[in-house]
Amino acid sequence: SHFKVGAALLFGDGTTISGCNVENASYGISLCAERNAMTTAITAGAVKPLAAASAGERGRACPPCGACRQFLAEFNIDMEIILEDGDNMKFYKLSELLPACFSHGSMEGE
Repeated sequence: SHFKVGAALLFGDGTTISGCNVENASYGISLCAERNAMTTAITAGAVKPLAAASAGERGRACPPCGACRQFLAEFNIDMEIILEDGDNMKFYKLSELLPACFSHGSMEGE
């Protein structure tokens, strides 16, 4: 698709870990930037991001897809999501972008 996306995660110790989307001819097995960054973070021992920023083409908002929202929620549903929108930045809580999410508590009847 040539739709380029980058993401960065911020952790409590000031560490930032980035990722990019990696597409494949079979789009279903492509990897989004946010999940790429989070899996890279896990390999470095960082598991609770405070914030995530996603960016596409300059000035174009690029919010995380539903799969990435769910994936990130497993690590911190309260993290900040930072998006570029034109010349402005927009800030959201992940919980605002993924209300009533499915979680481990959902499986346990909580």
